[in-house]
Amino acid sequence: MSDDNVWSDEWEPSKDWSGGGGRSKRLPRGDVLGASVYELDPGNFVTYHFHHGAEEMLIVLRGRPTLRTQNGERDLAEGDVVYFPVGPAGAHAVRNESDAPIRFVVVSDRPSPEVVEYPELGQITAQARTGSQMGERLWLIYDVPAKDA
Repeated sequence: MSDDNVWSDEWEPSKDWSGGGGRSKRLPRGDVLGASVYELDPGNFVTYHFHHGAEEMLIVLRGRPTLRTQNGERDLAEGDVVYFPVGPAGAHAVRNESDAPIRFVVVSDRPSPEVVEYPELGQITAQARTGSQMGERLWLIYDVPAKDA
């Protein structure tokens, strides 16, 4: 896709990587730095997760998303910028509890390999841009066994 404008309504016809019904498009990226635009309709969300390799920064373009971190929830406003460090301290989710679409950019470095944890889904993903015995690129989903009570 060649559309690199954050305001256009051209979306990639791809899998929903938000986990909760979002649209996205990749912006121009290099070997180290990348960014994507996301739009969530009312009721849609980005699944709670954290990265072991990538730092991320979220920039609100439109609307009032609800951000969840380890410190609780808060509403963001247009223009707000939030940084997420690597590891559990950077865990976050975004929801649209408003009655209009929200739009935001997520910028990150692009480490390869990368491991991402989804605590509420009980999943961990391992991914790399290099080839592997699994196929053209490494992409694995590991279901974490439930802990005994």
